Amino acid sequence: MLRILLENGGHADTETVAKALLSYDRSQVEYYEIRTKNMVGKVLTQNGIIEPLKDGKRISGYKLNIAPLSEDERVALLQLCDARLAEYLDKRGQDIWEHRMLSDGYVPGSVRYEVLKRARYRCELCGAHEAQAAMHVDHIVPRARGGSDDVSNFQALCITCNTNKRDKDDTDFRGVLASYEDRSAGCIFCDRDPRRVIAENELCYAIRDAFPVTALHTLVIPKRHVADYFDLYQPELNAIHRMLQDQRSEILKQDGAVTGFNVGINSGKDAGQTIFHVHVHLIPRREGDVAEPRGGVRGVIPSKQKY
Repeated sequence: MLRILLENGGHADTETVAKALLSYDRSQVEYYEIRTKNMVGKVLTQNGIIEPLKDGKRISGYKLNIAPLSEDERVALLQLCDARLAEYLDKRGQDIWEHRMLSDGYVPGSVRYEVLKRARYRCELCGAHEAQAAMHVDHIVPRARGGSDDVSNFQALCITCNTNKRDKDDTDFRGVLASYEDRSAGCIFCDRDPRRVIAENELCYAIRDAFPVTALHTLVIPKRHVADYFDLYQPELNAIHRMLQDQRSEILKQDGAVTGFNVGINSGKDAGQTIFHVHVHLIPRREGDVAEPRGGVRGVIPSKQKY
């Protein structure tokens, strides 16, 4: 800001300062690099007007796919571009930028990278890879409805699934969104005691087990009331995985004697499930806590633990 003020004789309007700040914001540059490749660059390439410049498989730039222009031709085309751009802006107004408003949930480049990395650069609905379709990263619970910018509140969708979801698919996804709020009266994990909660994110929380197998035995529990692990939504699985990673780190900080973990889920009565709200056990293990640890979770059938 000081630099802009000095350059402009000691005063500048906020728009000038904001534009200068934007030039240093890498997340904004990343956003428009993606739009350049997936929108204007793709259209102009398909129409033979430009061709991409590549660094290996990555598009690094573009060049005009036309014969050399005279200076008069170049100036005339620039004037035509300016006239068409002004006409378009005048016709569309602020609607052009609605997708960038805060309520719609713009995703910073760093968060987008983390979500795509977690999803292994695949659509979390259809499984398409980024090489097959452009990937979008969206809030699960929108900011306008109180959703946070925690990485657990984002999911990766390919452009096809995201477009179909909004425009063509007759599935009422508002019901899916609302289902994240499903709770069951009388369920001990729905009627959670806030004093027991040691951590939470958008879709799950963690508590210490009331009847621990070992010290610091932790449960990671989805907030939505769902009985079976295999009925969890992909974003819930992501949130639970993130929480398990975080709690593992915290346990290791608290107790240097921990040398291993068992991670377990009981799915169904015959598998030992007694509370029919999904909960994932994170059980710290220490050297010598049992005489023979070999086999680990195979011990759910005692005679099969050792092999």
